[in-house]
Amino acid sequence: MEIRRVTRAEDVRAAGHLFDSPPLPEATGRFLADERHHLLVAYVDDAPAGMVTGVETTHPDKGTEMFLYELGVDGRYRGRGIGPALTEALADLARDLGCYGMWVVTDDDNMAARSVYRRAGGVAEPGTHEVLVWTFDPAGGMDTATP
Repeated sequence: MEIRRVTRAEDVRAAGHLFDSPPLPEATGRFLADERHHLLVAYVDDAPAGMVTGVETTHPDKGTEMFLYELGVDGRYRGRGIGPALTEALADLARDLGCYGMWVVTDDDNMAARSVYRRAGGVAEPGTHEVLVWTFDPAGGMDTATP
């Protein structure tokens, strides 16, 4: 397995099956143009087998941290350590960039994701967390809050 940072739209398209939906050309261009956005792809025999995306976020009183936005591993390659390897590679990149930490949110019942993140050195914070989301109408208005 080899992990590479992807910076070209054609490489994103080639790894499109690893995302929840096919990559959108405009969104892909915007993602790749922002130096604070990171996409790492794991290749097995030159085939995209997994990916992780991270976004650097900076706050005036905290500094910069890495948000692990999404992790995906092709079903044919699950159970081979690709998820933890990608997570560790993103953490290494975050350290190299001077981030003070990295974080991710996952569902309480997503045992596979929780296991991957723990194997890669992640530690659950004590207490209860709640994730609140806003869904916006593509025309610019507010759609509805997602329960």
